[in-house]
Amino acid sequence: MRVLTGIQPSGALHIGNYFGAIKQMVDLQEKSDLFIFIPNYHALTSLKNAPALKQNTLDAAINFMALGIDPSKSTLWVQSDVKEVLELYWILSGYTPMGLLERAHSYKDKVAKGIAANHSLFSYPVLMAADILLYDADVIPVGKDQIQHVEIARDIAIKFNNDFGEIFTVPTFKVEEEVATVPGIDGAKMSKSYGNTIDIFCGEKELKKTIARVVTDSTPLEEPKDYTTCNVFALAKLFLKNDEVEALKERYTKGGEGYGHFKAYLNELIWNYFASAREKRAYFLDHPNEVIEILEAGAQKARTIASEKMKIVRDLVGIYR
Repeated sequence: MRVLTGIQPSGALHIGNYFGAIKQMVDLQEKSDLFIFIPNYHALTSLKNAPALKQNTLDAAINFMALGIDPSKSTLWVQSDVKEVLELYWILSGYTPMGLLERAHSYKDKVAKGIAANHSLFSYPVLMAADILLYDADVIPVGKDQIQHVEIARDIAIKFNNDFGEIFTVPTFKVEEEVATVPGIDGAKMSKSYGNTIDIFCGEKELKKTIARVVTDSTPLEEPKDYTTCNVFALAKLFLKNDEVEALKERYTKGGEGYGHFKAYLNELIWNYFASAREKRAYFLDHPNEVIEILEAGAQKARTIASEKMKIVRDLVGIYR
């Protein structure tokens, strides 16, 4: 089973990124043929700063590997290193009804947030379809807001296959329901756009300050507390085993501890959990050439698969060589 996924190179990663996507990638590489790409072409729809995009792309690779992505078990590359994806994007555009794109929620949401409406933003789902179909991916892990894009890729694949036979694998999406939404420090979905994130690789002092800002109620220290509505508890349980979650519930219901105690506990959990990741990240930051070599090796593998697929597609649509 080939699984394909990617996360945009959008700067610092927060724990919502980790539990919402990266942790699943780490688990999947042990039991599937995992393909991970860094979609820097997609990032151009919102990031117009060339030096920042270049740095973010390299940082994304470093962060992925620091958090457990193993290039010996998965294929990791940068989207732009496989140019065939742009050729397939154009060919698939001819098999994409306008109405399909006009119904895309992501385009409407981004324009509503102030991102300038343009063709790349509008046709984003076609490029995503090319990302998926070029490698015959079977399963696409996504957040709930990306399900529609996989459905669009399915529609395009089916339309193309109806004309030419079973050329593309029709993918399915996979959503991890339990961790699909990670709460931010204000209780809303953790998101950079909301300014409510907890960065994975921030410094110790910054982490402590961020945890101190987690919104709680005004229940007195000595009183029992409702863990079901507590943002601190919701974040802490992400890092705990079942028996540890039960022990934390008991601390809440017993009373005698204030939210400051629970915030200190959460701070310790996060800092210790990502200790080895910080060490790996520091190593890769000091050895960027190793990172580039890993990305080039992944791109070579991806290009081999992509070029074979495009030979078939070119012949079918009439590109003469």
